[in-house]
Amino acid sequence: MSKDTLFALSLFPYLGFLWFLTRSKQMPPLALYGFYGTLVFVFVTIPAGIYAKVHYGEALANIDWLHGGAEVFLTLANILVVVGFRQAVQQLKQKNSQV
Repeated sequence: MSKDTLFALSLFPYLGFLWFLTRSKQMPPLALYGFYGTLVFVFVTIPAGIYAKVHYGEALANIDWLHGGAEVFLTLANILVVVGFRQAVQQLKQKNSQV
């Protein structure tokens, strides 16, 4: 199985993960936005990879400015996940200290 096929197939379990997280209503909203932001990263990376291959004849990882630009979206998504969970933990601590 090629890496491209595996990458495409991996989207389905991730979409299922997002679906269950959204339905559970237990995920901190900001963290949920971060997990959805990972999809934005994927959908930015695909055309960036195609552009790198067509325009430069190279893999995306070899074109620093383009690769870095795509990775910004993953970084932002990760920050949202961390900040979302941090806020949830702080709220829980504050709630428990009031009891």
